[in-house]
Amino acid sequence: MTTTKIAPELIADHAHSVSARVDSDYKHLGEQLARRNVNIDTLKAEVAKFAVAVPSWGVGTGGTRFARFPGKGEPRNVFDKLQDCGVIQQLVRCTPTVSPHFPWDKVSDYKELRQHAESFGLGFDAVNSNTFSDQKDQPLSYKFGSLTHADAGVRAQAVAHNLECIEIGKQIGSKALTVWIGDGSNFPGQSHFRRQFERYLDSNRQIYAALPADWNMFLEHKMFEPAFYATVIQDWGSSLLAAQSLGEKARCLVDLGHHAPNTNIEMIVARLVHAQKLAGFHFNDSKYGDDDLDSGSINPFQLFLVFNELVDAAQSKAPNFNPAYMLDQSHNVTDPIESLMTSAVTVQRCYAQALLVDRTALTGYQDSNDVLMAAQTLKTAFHTDVTPLLQKIRIEAGGAADPVATYRASGYRAGVAAVRPAAGPSSGIV
Repeated sequence: MTTTKIAPELIADHAHSVSARVDSDYKHLGEQLARRNVNIDTLKAEVAKFAVAVPSWGVGTGGTRFARFPGKGEPRNVFDKLQDCGVIQQLVRCTPTVSPHFPWDKVSDYKELRQHAESFGLGFDAVNSNTFSDQKDQPLSYKFGSLTHADAGVRAQAVAHNLECIEIGKQIGSKALTVWIGDGSNFPGQSHFRRQFERYLDSNRQIYAALPADWNMFLEHKMFEPAFYATVIQDWGSSLLAAQSLGEKARCLVDLGHHAPNTNIEMIVARLVHAQKLAGFHFNDSKYGDDDLDSGSINPFQLFLVFNELVDAAQSKAPNFNPAYMLDQSHNVTDPIESLMTSAVTVQRCYAQALLVDRTALTGYQDSNDVLMAAQTLKTAFHTDVTPLLQKIRIEAGGAADPVATYRASGYRAGVAAVRPAAGPSSGIV
């Protein structure tokens, strides 16, 4: 039996209060789409299948290098995190899995952890290793790198941690390991670029060899930070080189905030699909660097364009195309649960809009070099308000028509704040 933290009666009452309006809006949207030869019920069935994972670390308050301002009722451990993730899934109905991060989420009994997740109707997505920060009682430091460190002992320690993550993942039902490292250099001459990359490959070959047959290895790149001069896996090119060197189970993960400003991320999608190396996405938004803002909060059209490529790849049956989706955001000034719910709905919205692209017409415009109409074909889909469709999907699945309003009405945050001790303020960078 699934445990619920928001009273089902509250959700049902809210749904009942808006059902007439939602039905009317859904019917009206259906009439609009019918004129474009789109059956709204067929579209609804397809969109209802969409799922995006929630990161365990995302339900806590984030911060900057200067300070962190803890929120009320922050999760104290992974069990609290799963409870918060359960609330998100209960209301939005498209976040059925959680991506854990180790050693932050380590426990003594992983069978218990899996059962706890299942009690909230949740499963586990990819497991994430952490060799970008030192942990308590860790014998060797990652200050100057981990998988690429000049010291073989440090590299062995980092490899061992990743192997441990695989073993944990097998116990909780995961099927992938995500590897992101902050290794790089802060000064010219600090590191030998080629030897550093070769050490990265050598370390990852040892990890890759331990993957179960049905697992994948997700390699995540990032342009900068914490290394501000050069990063070992700084872009999709380095990631692709590494994935191709490691083997078929190694794939390239794309975080939307890990690129230089104005990077054409949707083209990166197309290139990785072509190479059969697209692992999936960490969804967020970015203004300057890796801001980890809420998905679609700055540039929803870019998010739509990413999904346009993803849907095109799926519909054209691109080989070895099975991307994994996850939200990865830092919530510094908002309630993390509210931000994650809003982002999940935004990502689902862009997926639905991408399904509305008239691909036959688009291909014709592209082949005839009708630039304006090709662009307008995408804009027509993007400007379609699919809100009634998403509300209908959530209501029929037992979720909330308006997740944030229902969440606030439930008093959940005040309730957990009463039992979870307040965290102290951050000391910042000094």
